[in-house]
Formats: sequence, C-alpha cells, structure tokens
Amino acid sequence: MRRFVLALAVALAAPLLMGAGTPQPFIQRYISLSDADKATLDGISAYLNGFATMKGGFLQLDAKGNALEGDFYIQKPGRMRFEYHPPSPTLIVSDGQTVAVANRRLNTVDRYSLKDLPLGVILGDKIDLVHSQQLVSIQRDAGSVVVGLRSSLNRSKANIFLLFSDPDYELRQWSVIDAQGQKTTIILRGATPGAALSPALFVLPQKGPAIRKDN
Repeated sequence: MRRFVLALAVALAAPLLMGAGTPQPFIQRYISLSDADKATLDGISAYLNGFATMKGGFLQLDAKGNALEGDFYIQKPGRMRFEYHPPSPTLIVSDGQTVAVANRRLNTVDRYSLKDLPLGVILGDKIDLVHSQQLVSIQRDAGSVVVGLRSSLNRSKANIFLLFSDPDYELRQWSVIDAQGQKTTIILRGATPGAALSPALFVLPQKGPAIRKDN
C-alpha cells in the first residue's frame, strides 16, 4: 500500500519516502535561479493556486513497467480521492485531516495523519515555488518544464519530479522515487480544473485500524 501513497501525493509523505533510520542534519537549499527560472516558477505557482478543485483520469507506471489506471478528484485544501480501476482494489481518500488507503478486496484500510504527509504541491492553496525550500531543480525541454523537489529538508537531491506543459504550465505528470530507488510515475488524463465535486467523494472508508504514524 505504501507505494500507492508515495505515487499519488506529490509533495508527499516525508516519513514514508525517507523510511526508518536516524534523521540526517538539515541541508540548506543552494539552487540559483535566473530571472527566467523565477518567472517560470511564478507561472507554475499561479497555475497551481488558480484552481480549488480538479478531476480527471490517471495512468500509473511503476519501475517494472506495470500499468494501473483510475480516476482522481481533488478539492483544496487537503482533500483528494484516487480510485483505481479493476483489477486493482486500491482506493485512496483524504478528508483534509486523514489519508486512508483502502484495499477493497481484502476489506482493509490503513490510515495516516495528513499533517505527517506534506501534500502541499497539489493539495495546498498557497504555493510559492520560488521561495520553497523543497525546490531542487528546474529543467526545460521542448514544450515542457520539469520541477524537481525533495520531500524532506533532510534530503540534498530531488525525489519528486513534476512535469508541466510549456508555456501554459498545466500539470501533466509526476514521478516519485522511493527509499529503494524505485520510480513510480502518474500521468494525468483529461484533467478538469474547477469541476463541481460532491462532498461524499472525500468521506473516508471506515473499516480498518485507527490513525497510525510511520516511525
């Protein structure tokens, strides 16, 4: 279940991505931004701040090339729902305080406190990438911009990569590298900002253990 959480929650899951072990000392951000970089990051931040809801489909690819599909729903701040299509039994829901990862085949639910999973890049409503301490890199390619972020300030390298179209800065996909070095990529399909969403989408599955924290 853990990899599903890592793949979906973009600036997500610092304790999950880091894994167990002794915390490393704080590492300051040393990236130098040109005026063009700042303008691009300001444009991306404006895009991310410009919608309160979004829905669409997604394709998830793991390091072995296995593919899963599903539908997603986002309502800022803090609410999301990712429904995987069969045969995957996974459902991920955040109600703004708790993230629940349900296995509908096994009838289990694992829960995590949202405050322990920094989900700001997608679920936050006040995003400023230029001044973000998570920012590690920005790269441009033909028609796209890739922003590299670190999930924890204890990291010196990026482990989250967001791909935006250029020049309209729409979020198209993201990749997460987990503690074992395995990459999972989420490709968005038909993303619709400003969609009307039912509150029922963000009601947590009830079966399962109480809220837990990964150590």
